[in-house]
Amino acid sequence: MNRFFVEEHQIEDNNIKIVGNDVKHIKNVLRLKAGEKIEVVCQGKVYICQILDIKSNVVYVKIIDLMVGKNEPPIDIVLFQSIAKGDKMDLIVQKSTEVGVKEIFPVITNRTVVKIRDEKKEKKKVDRWKTICLEAAKQSKRDLVPVVNPILSFEEMLNLLGQEENIIVPYELENSLGLKEALKNVNTNRINIIIGPEGGFEVEEINALKEIGGQVVTLGPRILRTETAGIVTMSLILYELGDLGVIR
Repeated sequence: MNRFFVEEHQIEDNNIKIVGNDVKHIKNVLRLKAGEKIEVVCQGKVYICQILDIKSNVVYVKIIDLMVGKNEPPIDIVLFQSIAKGDKMDLIVQKSTEVGVKEIFPVITNRTVVKIRDEKKEKKKVDRWKTICLEAAKQSKRDLVPVVNPILSFEEMLNLLGQEENIIVPYELENSLGLKEALKNVNTNRINIIIGPEGGFEVEEINALKEIGGQVVTLGPRILRTETAGIVTMSLILYELGDLGVIR
């Protein structure tokens, strides 16, 4: 069944109203009809629904069953990703959502190529990433849509992480501490992953991350691109501590 996400206010008693771009998708792309079943998700709850009526700007469905979603990882993965140029950031957001990221913070570091200084342009980019997250969440059968936060400076990220634990920083010049070893020190179900830009972190940035408790790790002898490193890191973490490879 096709999956759609709604807000709580769209649910009234035993009925749900689907609005926005999903209406066009249901009508013109999927060509669904009254009587067919879909999944509607709200705050981790999965409603099995039957389509009642399809209008020009709203789809009415009735709830026929309810279950608690089981598709979310047991660990909250928070990705602090240095903004990548071109469509690389779109790819990172999409694939991170598929793998199981809970939250994404775009970050501007010293070597970040993309510099966004206009609020309108920033909002437009963040809105685009939110849309990509939503579509990827539907496709991968997520029970929650990952949160895409406003863009942070490196200093703002340090302040935000100041009270956090479990900060993992893959770094190409690290050669002693591996990810598996670093994960032995994890003691909560929230892990923060910090990924550098195309040119990598500067030494001063790495030192600053170490000062707030960041564990700088190696991902092996090969240098990974910024659009690869985060996806590999969260995949390894979820395999080691989470649910990848486990069939319930």
